[in-house]
Amino acid sequence: MRPVWPLVGLTFGTALGFAGAFGGFGAFFIVLFLGALGFLAGRAIEGDLDLGQLFSSFNTGRRPR
Repeated sequence: MRPVWPLVGLTFGTALGFAGAFGGFGAFFIVLFLGALGFLAGRAIEGDLDLGQLFSSFNTGRRPR
């Protein structure tokens, strides 16, 4: 089976291009943000990304109360 990631990248790039061309700068960043959020959600659903470990790294600099 061939990898599907180049096709996903092409589709995402095309969506960003249309958003930038027709929607302007704000629409470009909304599509970029939602695409990245969807990518992280997909990785978490597949089990390739541990969200607990990701969010616990934000609390490393805090002192316990």
